[in-house]
Amino acid sequence: MKKKFRFQWGAFLMFLVYGGLFFLLFGRILFIQATGQAEGKVMATLAESKYARESVLKADRGTIVDRNGELIASDTLSYRLIAVLSKDASKGSKKPLHITDIEKTAEVLAEYLPLEKDAIVSRLTNVKAETYQVEFGKAGRDINHETVMAIKKQKLPGLLFIEDQTRYYPNGVFASYLIGFAMKEEDSERNVTTVGKMGLEKTYNKELNGTDGKVDFKSDGFGFMLPKAEEAIVAAKDGYEIQLTLDKTIQNFMEDAMNRVESEYSPKKILAVVADPKTGKILAMSQRPAFHPSTREGLTENWLNQAVETTIEPGSTTKMFTVAAAIEEKKWVPTDFFKSGQYTLYDRTIRDHNITGWGYISFLEGFQRSSNVSMAYLLERMGDKTYIEYLRKFGFGEKTGIDLPNEAPGRILDTYPIERLTTAFGQGSTVTLMQMMQAATAIANDGVMMKPYVIDKITDPNTGKIIKDQKPEEQGRPVSAKTAKEVRELLASTVTSKYGTGKKFALNGYTVGGKTGTAEIPNPSGNGYLAGHGNYLYSFLGMAPAEDPQLLTYVIVQQPKLKAGEIGSDPVSKLFTSIMDNSLRYMNIVPSGEDIVEPTVISDYTGKDSADAIVKLQEDGFVPEIIGEGGEIDIQYPYAGTKLVEGSVVLLHTKGVTALPDFTGWSKKMVLSYKMLSGLDLRLNGDGYVTEQSLSKGSVIGLEEPVVIKLQSPSEIYKPVEEDTEEEDVVGG
Repeated sequence: MKKKFRFQWGAFLMFLVYGGLFFLLFGRILFIQATGQAEGKVMATLAESKYARESVLKADRGTIVDRNGELIASDTLSYRLIAVLSKDASKGSKKPLHITDIEKTAEVLAEYLPLEKDAIVSRLTNVKAETYQVEFGKAGRDINHETVMAIKKQKLPGLLFIEDQTRYYPNGVFASYLIGFAMKEEDSERNVTTVGKMGLEKTYNKELNGTDGKVDFKSDGFGFMLPKAEEAIVAAKDGYEIQLTLDKTIQNFMEDAMNRVESEYSPKKILAVVADPKTGKILAMSQRPAFHPSTREGLTENWLNQAVETTIEPGSTTKMFTVAAAIEEKKWVPTDFFKSGQYTLYDRTIRDHNITGWGYISFLEGFQRSSNVSMAYLLERMGDKTYIEYLRKFGFGEKTGIDLPNEAPGRILDTYPIERLTTAFGQGSTVTLMQMMQAATAIANDGVMMKPYVIDKITDPNTGKIIKDQKPEEQGRPVSAKTAKEVRELLASTVTSKYGTGKKFALNGYTVGGKTGTAEIPNPSGNGYLAGHGNYLYSFLGMAPAEDPQLLTYVIVQQPKLKAGEIGSDPVSKLFTSIMDNSLRYMNIVPSGEDIVEPTVISDYTGKDSADAIVKLQEDGFVPEIIGEGGEIDIQYPYAGTKLVEGSVVLLHTKGVTALPDFTGWSKKMVLSYKMLSGLDLRLNGDGYVTEQSLSKGSVIGLEEPVVIKLQSPSEIYKPVEEDTEEEDVVGG
């Protein structure tokens, strides 16, 4: 008996629905495989965007170092503080991961951050209900490691410290208007970068800024790297290293001297520059007021490097170039006489600082006394227009071309005869300190004028390639070597002569040649010049040793508060003598009266027995110091081929435990070399030469045990020069 067939409409409908879906899905898969696209987008791109991850490799901003490689500015590790407020952060955790006690947290943070407790409480409470975390702005950035550890010891929940970088200036107030500063800035896309805002940090911002790298990798939905996934690494490129011509030790001598003079006299302005006249290298440069580049404390509305970007009327320091021109033109006869006191040109009369004059005196005495009238008669002899031509040969009236921005050109006034006359003794026309330094190199360097510069070289630390290597550059020969030598002798006589205005600038053991200046200051109201005791710009442009100058120094003090009986040259001489004496001794320039020791070339002792090396070094007049227990020498310092004078220390590194030497009298550089070779924890306090050490000679210590080494500058070690000469304030003197 046949069963009657019954059509199942329900099953048929399910077949149609699911069969249709199957064929639709099957067709979709075929389409995607054939075209590689879905919803108009490439599937590979969608997968990449879902699973690709990118990690940024931060580049370090380039370092700035002195000519010996000592650090001036660099990036260093710092931390950024974040306070977690949301309770959601603690879900699933056995201990709280958000702030639970706002009062206590604020009280602790107020001890370590530059914020009051109430301000911190306000920051943590005046937020929207859904706020997850807050930061503390500038106060919560650039936190050092010690502060982070101190806060963590309090075990406060909800505080996170994110690793960051900050610009580090280890020397504090140190050539701040030259170096400038860099700080973090946030762009429109909320990317935070370090940007140079002033000085070299701004000028060379592009060179100092590195390029961030990145790591690309595939990850799962939770962000973990997938097995066998390939990493694509683009290495970060750190910024270039800029090596300056500055010498950190000489710069510190300058900063210390400026601090003392500023504290004692409270002048409106102090400027100082030290240069090597043989090369034009600027060894030190600073000004007051100054500021700390890390905190910007002391920074005023003035952002100018005044040695380069502003001009002054130089006063009588200009007279060295007037006399140089007269000598070159064969119009200088030091034994000829003139009537001092005053000189009239048409309807204008110029006067000496001693209005009645000194009667008839020789031109030599007139120069030593800084007579303005003597310059007027010299202009008569050589012609005032000829003199202006010499000023231009000396580089006045145009930029020196120093590798710093916004250099001012100065201005030579030569339209009228009276302008040419006043220019001869430093009034009316304007100059920059750099122009004066450049011109003076011709006097110090036998007639060869050298271009000043501050960048020694720029190096790419990623490749070791030298990007820029500055060499000394001649700027002309305005006078002959014979003339330059004669001018130096005249300059020395201003210090040694009984009539000289520069007697206070004498050094103990070194001959000094230089010229004082007391320039009038234009009245801000535009009406004439300021007047009154101390209301002048006092200066000294000097070189030493006078017979063969190794250093050229120019110092300026404006409107110091002088005590009763003091004159303008007092604060200037305290600056100049301190900087010059310390620097010459630091450079091992032999004082006059001492025998000049010819240097000896040191031999190569590596691989030799230390006992034999000690005997040979002592025979050559050196002082050998063993690092280790003795035996075969694997490293020596200074290296073979170096020229050393008698009494120089030679370090010989061997294997074994090291016993401490007597560091007394060692230079900072040699102590640092010993520290590097020995690996000992030597902690230096001060600059100059070693006077004390915390552990005695022969002590055997481990690498982790610190040894404190105290150093003092020569000015602290040697007695200062007695100054008992009295002068009167002299305009142009």
